[in-house]
Amino acid sequence: MITVCEKGKCTGCMECIDICPKNAIKVIDSLIEYNAIIDPEQCIQCNACHNACQNNTKQVLTRPIYWKQGWAQDDAVRMRSSSGGIAAAIEQGFIKAGGIVCSCTFDFGRFAFEFAETEDEVGKFTGSKYVKSNPKGIYRKILEKLKLGRKVLFVGLPCQVSAIKQYTNNHKNLYTIDLICHGTPSPQILDSFLADYGIRLNEAQSIRFRVKDNFKLEQNGKCFAVPTTIDNYLMTFLNSTTYTENCYQCQYARIERTGDITLGDSWGSELEKCIQDKGISLVLCQNEKGRELINESNLTLIDVDLAKAIESNHQLYQPSQKPKERELLFKELKKGSGFKKAVRRCYPKKYFKNAIKTLLYKIKFFLGGGQKSLSSSSYYGCKG
Repeated sequence: MITVCEKGKCTGCMECIDICPKNAIKVIDSLIEYNAIIDPEQCIQCNACHNACQNNTKQVLTRPIYWKQGWAQDDAVRMRSSSGGIAAAIEQGFIKAGGIVCSCTFDFGRFAFEFAETEDEVGKFTGSKYVKSNPKGIYRKILEKLKLGRKVLFVGLPCQVSAIKQYTNNHKNLYTIDLICHGTPSPQILDSFLADYGIRLNEAQSIRFRVKDNFKLEQNGKCFAVPTTIDNYLMTFLNSTTYTENCYQCQYARIERTGDITLGDSWGSELEKCIQDKGISLVLCQNEKGRELINESNLTLIDVDLAKAIESNHQLYQPSQKPKERELLFKELKKGSGFKKAVRRCYPKKYFKNAIKTLLYKIKFFLGGGQKSLSSSSYYGCKG
């Protein structure tokens, strides 16, 4: 097996696929890790993929020159967003100035990249997506638009931002926002979780991972856990258990960043709770392109203590740490155990604690006369 970069280090950015002139590369998702595999029969030894891969070249990362916390001035934009709505506000401002936005959206099982050319279209990008997205083919499309003289704003994970900058030679009309990322699981993990509820990912109508600081996975508006607990998918995600192998050695987990702007949650903010409940974003600006994006947007920005912001976002100083339970979880999933069973084996105390909380909530809810609402519209019951 010939790989583009060292086995297990592939970020799944897909740049090597777009840059290969002979379509000789496939990125294989083995659940545990991604690997970009080269077909020796198709390969012409041009080394374009090796030279482009971010794991084979030193990345240019820049320390912020400006940092703030804040939110979108439009309350509707802010409330629809997982955090403070800064990304959506910048995207709208960029389109209003004549640009095109490219970011990740969910469409019947696919977390893929699309373009938005109107302010209304920006809405499809709203919401955190705690799963690996697929940028395959998007780099070529972006370069085509840049060559036509269009300005393009790309919003993605740091590894994806580095990929588009490398692919386009950091084109003067390319603007980038990298998101503070703690790691991402394979979509197969989400598919396995949904299977416990009789749902297939490619049939899901909508997916939402959180509402402000309330981490609850929803499909088609229904939760997978009662309000007093957290579902198994997000529990393992927040514990850093389900990420692909490369995430635990991420070269972008530092204060020096790859995008013109970096966005995340302003965890640890000292602002009043009523303000925090509406969502507050952390904004790091690395260069003048970033300042331009900020100046074109309708934002409320206030001072933030950078040292405290870094302390509250560990991905700004180190990668997520691999928990000891990860090996057992993937072993169970590989042998065909359902996600629920795998979690029960790995985290028995947390699993049964949630089971007891769920039972107590149901009893309390039923005694209150809410049987119909709870059973029919608010949450899914696990099958099996």
